[in-house]
Amino acid sequence: MKIRMVAIDLDGTLLNSDKEITQTTATILRAASEQARVKIVLATARPPRSVMPFYNLLGLDTPMINYNGALVIDPTCQHVLMHRPIPSKISRGIIQLARRTYDEVLVSAEVMDHWFTDRFDPAYNTETGRLFPPDTVAPVESWTDQSMTKLLLLGAPARLPEVAEAIHREFPHQVTIVQTEDYLLQVMHATVSKAQALRVVAAEMHVRRNQVMAIGDNANDVGMLQWAGIAVAMANAAPQALAVADHIADHHDADGAAHAIRQLILEGLEPNRTRKQ
Repeated sequence: MKIRMVAIDLDGTLLNSDKEITQTTATILRAASEQARVKIVLATARPPRSVMPFYNLLGLDTPMINYNGALVIDPTCQHVLMHRPIPSKISRGIIQLARRTYDEVLVSAEVMDHWFTDRFDPAYNTETGRLFPPDTVAPVESWTDQSMTKLLLLGAPARLPEVAEAIHREFPHQVTIVQTEDYLLQVMHATVSKAQALRVVAAEMHVRRNQVMAIGDNANDVGMLQWAGIAVAMANAAPQALAVADHIADHHDADGAAHAIRQLILEGLEPNRTRKQ
């Protein structure tokens, strides 16, 4: 079946270690879009403001998957295709629990594309936090009366497993927790995943599951890889992602994602694995 859509993670996948899209990668993705009529969809844990420079660089006109799938938005018209936030009552409970468990934990919330926090410490920061300052720095009580697209809990790696365990114990079915860095817990609504968001995007664009290729490198990409017709994991990927891949791409510092698109779509080669493990 012809691939009509490619969903690609950013950090560790499309971006190199300098957090850039190389000219080689940009050229191959444009060729896939223009020559093979493939829709390129960025699927990331980042908020929209941190993705738009790459979206614009590639000249995309497709929906964008943000916050690990909690928000799907069409940047061309700002239409929200899906938004699954954490209810305010649950968010407040999680923040209180996190602070009781580890009183120095840094707490941030993303609401759509706005960043709220009560305390900022550059020692523990996300890639987005290095590029954009908080929109609001104020006491937690002043901004927790609203549903939250994503909660972020940052701090000493030795303490965060204790926080995650407490959340799992007291909120077992209300939220999902993703940890891709040892200093950061990302907390979303229980139904949120890149896989579910990709289903929404594929349906919106009238693309069948077996016409979708997904490319990723981390644990939060596994569901998306499993759902897609062809799953591509980077050579630098986490074991969980490698285990479900149909094809292993080169390292993200060697334009691996782009070369996989060139090989499997533009050149029509077969995946280098015969089936998912």
